[in-house]
Amino acid sequence: MKKGIPEVFQVSPYFVFFLVHSVQIGVGILGFQQSLVSAAGNDSWIAVIIAGIAVHIVIWIIFQLLNRAEMDLIDINKFVFGKWLGGFFSLIWMFYFLSVGFTVLFSYFEVIHVWMFPEANNVLLSILLGVLIVYTILGGFRTVAGICFLGVVIPAYLIFTFLFPIPYTEIISLFPIWNHGIKDMFLASKEMTLSYLGFSTILMYYPFIKEAKTSHKWAQMGALLTLLTYLLITIISLSYFSEEQLVKQIWATLTLWKIVEMPVVERFEYIGIASWALIILPNVCLLFWASTRGVKKVLGINQKYTLFAFVLLMIILSTFIQKREQVAMLSSWTTKVGYYSEFGFVPLLFLLYLVVSKVRRKKN
Repeated sequence: MKKGIPEVFQVSPYFVFFLVHSVQIGVGILGFQQSLVSAAGNDSWIAVIIAGIAVHIVIWIIFQLLNRAEMDLIDINKFVFGKWLGGFFSLIWMFYFLSVGFTVLFSYFEVIHVWMFPEANNVLLSILLGVLIVYTILGGFRTVAGICFLGVVIPAYLIFTFLFPIPYTEIISLFPIWNHGIKDMFLASKEMTLSYLGFSTILMYYPFIKEAKTSHKWAQMGALLTLLTYLLITIISLSYFSEEQLVKQIWATLTLWKIVEMPVVERFEYIGIASWALIILPNVCLLFWASTRGVKKVLGINQKYTLFAFVLLMIILSTFIQKREQVAMLSSWTTKVGYYSEFGFVPLLFLLYLVVSKVRRKKN
């Protein structure tokens, strides 16, 4: 193992709980039900569990790989594939992290346009969030981890708002159980990948965790909280709406907020969308940090300059990606790349690492 990261730049193992959970709860949770129900109907909640279990398995594989290699993704790719091919694969991963960040941001902009301010300027929104992203990442990984902590703790009150629809739900809507074929369940589980994407950033910030080998349980608990959150919202949605209604609801979670009644708040969805900015910011900051950190290690470019370039690219793209069709196309592409990267490439990389390590040990 190479010289590790100085302890002054590291965070405690329990921060992995917040890092994993914050990067998985993005804008997708505001409207994931439509594609899910289209594939699996009233069995969608089972697909949520299946996809969540798959995430737990991949996280286990990630830590098996990292605990053995004691290196991040960039160094592991170089070890397995060599300098040039490994660098190529690493750059693809950095581009993927960046794409997920863009997808989250532009999807959030779409929510703002549809539900709050139809005439909002995407460029202005990008500049405002870009300033926050730059300020956070320039503070170092500890600052990014801190904002992820706040992004989980402060908006945690929102989970209680999903209790309001319960008196109007019909639990019988979940029955009969498993009345869809294996193919439908597989497609539905695959649709959930966009909502679960991002946990592979562990591959980048592993060296920044104190006693990193002990952080595995915290990563699994963070993923479990994500699974339980999606499962709760899915069950409430299936019980509150009919399948036909859910297929037509683009933002089902926001529609659920419409029935929240409080003495001082008439339209709670406005409060919810505004609060969601506290969830989006750490999500994007971690993805941008992972991407810029990787570019620095592969190409030797100062992370600060790469960050400025990526934020500028975000602002430029915000002028072109404004319509729902464009955001949907970006989300679809990101989902496909993420599915094969996190659920395909990671297990393959682990197997190749074991083989290469064994061969090199024999040679030595």
